[in-house]
Amino acid sequence: MTGLVTHYSVHDIEERILAALRAAGLNPEQCLTPEELAALDHFHTGGLRASHELQELAQISENDRVLDIGSGLAGPARLLASTSGCRVDCLEMSPDFCVGAKLLNRLTGLADRIEVHHGSALDIPFPDDSFDIVWMQNVGMNIADKHKLYEEICRVLKPGGRYAFQEMAAGETVTSYFPLPWATDPEDSCLIPVEEMRSILGESGFIAELFEDTSDAHLNGTGKNTTPAAPGQLGLAVYVDNLAEKAGNARRSLQERQIRLVRGIFRAP
Repeated sequence: MTGLVTHYSVHDIEERILAALRAAGLNPEQCLTPEELAALDHFHTGGLRASHELQELAQISENDRVLDIGSGLAGPARLLASTSGCRVDCLEMSPDFCVGAKLLNRLTGLADRIEVHHGSALDIPFPDDSFDIVWMQNVGMNIADKHKLYEEICRVLKPGGRYAFQEMAAGETVTSYFPLPWATDPEDSCLIPVEEMRSILGESGFIAELFEDTSDAHLNGTGKNTTPAAPGQLGLAVYVDNLAEKAGNARRSLQERQIRLVRGIFRAP
């Protein structure tokens, strides 16, 4: 965990974000839109496009209460709240990301619809049957205890609630290129094979509605939001160090089938 805390630490994150917004020609004193921030705050494979696709698959409505686990700067939470009208609770293990998320919630006028909590996915700070949707993008690869993770997600979902996710899984050979966007060192990359992931989800009580490998679709798509933006443009490099190296290693790992990208919609019993 110490390695992960360091990996996701961002010194002076508020100052970095505000400086980047001004450099991109945005005025933090005016209400910003989630779309204007999308290149900055969707820190997961596929960026905003992947979030839109998962949102459509999850069929989220304004009456749904959503938990976003590993929410980062809360870009997907703001997308869901602004387009679906739902309320979102964010759970994030990085204190710095929590600070950045709260800042961006205020700047977009969405702080009343999104609440940010610092905590662990293995000890979700909510009662049983609290949420209609649990949302997670590129988070589980940092969590070794998949059984506990899925049990906690199932616990906080209402009966019939949906778990919507995209995730990296282990491929055909051992992951060998580091650093990666989610891990500086191999010990923090906790990948399991696709079939094992599905099996553990089933053991936890989940029923699969959709489970698919999107690796090739991602490789054939654009690299937008995964490589450093040009000077004066918003991008992940504002708070992700060595982004070009990390993103390049991730893409090479996908190309060589060391890792796979999957997404799914699973229903709680």
